[in-house]
Amino acid sequence: MNEKLREADVAEMLLNGEDTARAFDAIIELYSERLYWHIRRIVVLHEDAEDILQDTFVTAYLKADGFRGGKEGSLTGWLYKIATNLGIRALRRRKRGIFSPIDSLCGRLAADFEGEISPTADEIAVKLQRAVVGLPMKQKLVFNLRYYDELPFEEISKITGQSLSSAKTNYHYAVQKIKKEVSQIEL
Repeated sequence: MNEKLREADVAEMLLNGEDTARAFDAIIELYSERLYWHIRRIVVLHEDAEDILQDTFVTAYLKADGFRGGKEGSLTGWLYKIATNLGIRALRRRKRGIFSPIDSLCGRLAADFEGEISPTADEIAVKLQRAVVGLPMKQKLVFNLRYYDELPFEEISKITGQSLSSAKTNYHYAVQKIKKEVSQIEL
């Protein structure tokens, strides 16, 4: 691609239904890394994150005519919502028992996280990640979207399907739990 497209340009191309292939080349270029890390923070394992990232782009491509933009949300929010839903679906498939709550998977995610830690990892960063992985799913999603992806609460609310006040409350509780966990580090 010779010229680099901005998010607004790509969103406009999708809304107008023009040059979808070019728009998706730009989407992949603009969002691959951000979405990969968002998904990785949900599912923990690198291999799962790569598969879900690919599924996210395929799903977005197939549903491009469903992108509305404007009041319904930004291109970023639309892509994050697809990635989030696919990540949660993957977690549900991974856990045992179709009807057990997704938060019961936290222990297994923490174990998966332990296997992914580099021997040279910073102790504080590892403690932070352990604390985040151990959060209930709603709090973890809101925390990750706000802290790492720096999305506004209005966008987070649309992505997660929570009310604005619930998103803010879940973020507050997540921060309190993480502070408590990280404060227990012996320096």
